[in-house]
Amino acid sequence: MTGQTPNPSDEPVRSAWIGVAMLAALILVVALSLYSSLPATSDGILSPRSLPPAVSADLTGFRPDAWFLPKGELLGFVEVPAGPFIMGSDQGKDPLAFDNERWSPGQPQGTVDLPAFYIGQYEVTVAQFRAFAEATGQRVADEAVGGVPLNHPVASVSWPDALAYCRWLESSLRASAQAPPRFRELLAAGWRVGLPTEAQWEKAARGSDGRIYPWGNEPRRDRANYGSAGPTPVGRFPCPECPFGLFDISGNVWEWTRSPYQPYPYDPSDDRRNLEADALWVIRGGSFGDTERNIRTAIRGGADPGARRPFIGFRVVISSGSDPRS
Repeated sequence: MTGQTPNPSDEPVRSAWIGVAMLAALILVVALSLYSSLPATSDGILSPRSLPPAVSADLTGFRPDAWFLPKGELLGFVEVPAGPFIMGSDQGKDPLAFDNERWSPGQPQGTVDLPAFYIGQYEVTVAQFRAFAEATGQRVADEAVGGVPLNHPVASVSWPDALAYCRWLESSLRASAQAPPRFRELLAAGWRVGLPTEAQWEKAARGSDGRIYPWGNEPRRDRANYGSAGPTPVGRFPCPECPFGLFDISGNVWEWTRSPYQPYPYDPSDDRRNLEADALWVIRGGSFGDTERNIRTAIRGGADPGARRPFIGFRVVISSGSDPRS
């Protein structure tokens, strides 16, 4: 539930605010597409039989017998407990905040209460995405899997590409003895593997204290890959201060969510309803090419679902919520 219910009597103010918020998001979308040093991917879509060679890399800590997921009891997933958190930005506390991060004209931030979920400690890697493409015959962009180190975050993937990976991973976990018993129980109870909602993403990034960055309230070059020439291997930047021990939740690559771009207040029903084909989908977290302003925990971007860009990837969640493919 959100912390505020819009009042119908405020509709003129809300309508004006929606226009400002949508414009801010569209400006950010345009900015994302205009990285001068980052060309868009080509239209080359390859079948698995013609996948270009990947660049070998150190995959210590990952399991080739379990779809190249991380080693560990939960295969690299961490639990985010149920409970409320502060969502959005107060420009009085965070002067770098964009207008589209404000909860409403009269309230800078809101409180959202979420059930528990599990989220990937790392962004999905090239090795993991190649395993999916080879197993399913999924056609993928050549830039996503060819000539890229296997331990880098996969990028140049569209929103449908990311959902297809989630469907495959879910079916693999259901069918395999390699799946942790806890996940077999949850999947049998109706939980799903999918993209995080933007609320899940933000809670995982900032915890419950409303921090500006995952590690605190000041930017730190030793905690995230930003303002650089390209992505780095996942997990390269440790973040002991991060609330749930996630890596690269800021920087490296922007991450798809399953939330359509809508002005705040956040409404979880937006994540479940059918949307027009031209809807924008929220991306979060910033990328290697961004400044400290775009790697904050509350940053919101939007992208066309068919966009394949070298600075957009994703991570996955296991949760009880439905998703737009259901």
